[in-house]
Formats: sequence, structure tokens, C-alpha cells
Amino acid sequence: MGTFVQLVIDGLSAGSIYAALALAIVLVNQATGLINFAQGGMAVLSAYIAYAFLGWGLPLILAIVAAVVVSFAMGAVIERFLIRRFEGGDPDTAIVVTVGLLTLITGIAGWIWTYNNLQFPSLFPVASIDVLGAVVSVRSLGTIVVIIAIMVLLQLVFLRTKLGLALRAVADNPQSASFSGLPVGWLLMVGWGLAAALGAIAGALVAPQLTLTPGMMDTALVYALAAIILGGMSSPLGVVIAAWLIGVLENLAAVYVPAIGHDLKIAVPFILIFVVLIVRPQGLFGRKVVVRV
Repeated sequence: MGTFVQLVIDGLSAGSIYAALALAIVLVNQATGLINFAQGGMAVLSAYIAYAFLGWGLPLILAIVAAVVVSFAMGAVIERFLIRRFEGGDPDTAIVVTVGLLTLITGIAGWIWTYNNLQFPSLFPVASIDVLGAVVSVRSLGTIVVIIAIMVLLQLVFLRTKLGLALRAVADNPQSASFSGLPVGWLLMVGWGLAAALGAIAGALVAPQLTLTPGMMDTALVYALAAIILGGMSSPLGVVIAAWLIGVLENLAAVYVPAIGHDLKIAVPFILIFVVLIVRPQGLFGRKVVVRV
């Protein structure tokens, strides 16, 4: 029983990291209609920015807050001077631009801070507690709590605030939103800024669990995209649940399914994606898009 509980909680913790990155991608999509493949690189750069603030003597929590603020500005600037040139055009071109941006940001991080592994302190104490016979780290529980708080906040923003409704209106139809008097350009910048700020939180969560390197979010980005496909791009709640499901099932399959084991556990999310795409292409919690012609 203890092993099962520990696998579940560790899976929820890993899934929470995937969820943080996935939520940032969903946030950009809800605000602009684009899928930002550079989100992982932006999260890494934000973690390095926090690391730099630590080196300048700021306490950890203030360093992360400062990195979140800088990341918001960075996201807004990227949207204004780069992404906006491709918005409203061929979506495939915009996707290629974000992939190129990912490569550029990763290279810049490696050039400035090198590709050596750096130690990033954790927000949560290095301690463990007993949960139903399992030894669970406080860091795992803290990561889960942070993601739940972010998920609830995003749901409230998009469903209960004028800003969230305006962001969704701009993503659905920028031209109609503009005719309605909404400041489309400003809202697009805010959407990218908020996503970059959320990515900074994701970077701060994952860096202590791994080590700070330019490529530390590569695997998490793949899992985040898998969670988006499973949960549905239109549902922040669905994306988080899907990310948790991936983390838990992967852990359980690695231990309890000998044919999979630790070597093949990465196949679990792709099997889930295959099944969901056949049964429910819009995702488990996504809305089916109806196009009138």
C-alpha cells in the first residue's frame, strides 16, 4: 500500500510540472490562438534569470518574484516585436517561428550560463512526511498545491473576469474584438506576458528537482503537449487532470506492468493520446469546434 501511495503522489508531483508548462501553452492559445512551442525555452530562461537574481543576493522567493516580473515583460516584448508579425497569417508559419524561438532561447541560455549543471534551491524544505505508510517529500506536495492554486486562478480569470473574457474574444475572432472596441494589441501582449510569467513558475518548480541546464524542460515540454491533447486545449482544468493522469499512470505502469517497466514507461502517454484521438479528438474535457460554411 505504501509503495502505491508513494507512486501516486510522485506521479502527481511530476504531472504538476507538466501541467504548469501546459497551462502556459493553453494561456497563449486562449489569448492568441497560437501554440507556443517556445514555452519550454522561455521557462528555462526564466529559471536562469531567477538564478542570476539569487547570485546578486536576493532571497529565493524574491528572486522568483523578480523573475516572474521580468518574464512577463519578456513575453510581452516577444509578442509585440516578433510574433505579431506572423499572427493572422499561416498558422504553420507561426508554429515554425516558435520552434525557432525555442532553439534561439536555448542557445542564448547556454551561451550566457554555459551548459553545465547548476544547482537551484527549492521553494520547499528538503523533508519528508509519512502518508499511509509512504515516505513523501514536502517538495512533491508543495508542487501539487501550487499547481492547484494556479489552475483555480486561471479558471477564475478566464470565466469570471473581464480580462479573461476579452482574451478569449481576441483569440476567437480578433477582427470582431477590435470592432467591439477591445484593445487587441494590448491584450495579445498581456496574454503572452502572463504565459511567460507562468512559465517562470514552472521553471522554478522543475529546476530544483533536476538541475538547471538549457535543455531541462525538453522532456517536460513533450509531456505538456501530451497533456494538452488529452485534456483539450480549451480546458485548463482538463489539461491539469490529464497531466496528473499521465504522471500517475506512467509511474504505476513502470512498477506494476513488467512488460513496460522503467525503460518503456514513456510510451504510456502516447498510447493514451492514440486512444483519445480516436475516441474523442477534442480531448477528454475539450469543446468540439463547429465551423459554419
